[in-house]
Amino acid sequence: MTLEPIVALLQFETRLPLGKPADFGRFAASPWLYPLAGYIVGGIAAVAGFLMGARPLLAAAMALAAALLVTGFHHLDGLLDFGDGLMAHGSRDKRVAALTDRAIGAGGVGLGLLVTLVAFAALSSVPSVWVAILAGEVLGRLGLAWITVAGRPFRDGIHATLHRSSQPVHGLIAPLLAIPLLLVIPSGPLLLAGTVTAFTVAGMVALGDRLFGGVNGDVAGATHEITRALVIVTLALTL
Repeated sequence: MTLEPIVALLQFETRLPLGKPADFGRFAASPWLYPLAGYIVGGIAAVAGFLMGARPLLAAAMALAAALLVTGFHHLDGLLDFGDGLMAHGSRDKRVAALTDRAIGAGGVGLGLLVTLVAFAALSSVPSVWVAILAGEVLGRLGLAWITVAGRPFRDGIHATLHRSSQPVHGLIAPLLAIPLLLVIPSGPLLLAGTVTAFTVAGMVALGDRLFGGVNGDVAGATHEITRALVIVTLALTL
């Protein structure tokens, strides 16, 4: 494998200056690579948190801010859109319209604040901020790999392109990229965090099917943000 799929992944997932655009199709054919972006984003966020020293609140804030800034608020935008669709009243068509509308309403703002505050509170409660943010970013993107494979799209878009290019085996390969986290997290808490990731993805796929008739990029982005928050909560309770 050349580096082009990884470069395409990082250009899609981050705002890092990585030269001329790589062929997105090279990454689309290998969505199991998603967790690798988690190590890059999580690593940068971990350094930001680590530099704050023994100041848990400030370290948590800086680590979370770094993760959001490096990604250009890419998945947070999906969470806000998902919040609007989730809170919309009426038919499926009205929910889809709220999900895909460019404007952000109270549902999006509310869900965005809720998930971000939970992530921040949990991150400020863990024994090691840098370990937790790294795990949150890696497992959050494991969730992206899984929902790419399992989430039936309800409309054309980036998620539909990724889903069509994915194969069931990619959902089995992606967790292998999370194994290096065992170097910094005991097997029990990591296995539990992985289980939380799997249940979160399953819940989001089921919710997407019920509310919108499937999954799109906004639902996938929301899955990452929610998974990261719940993974960090899990580590705060088990480490």
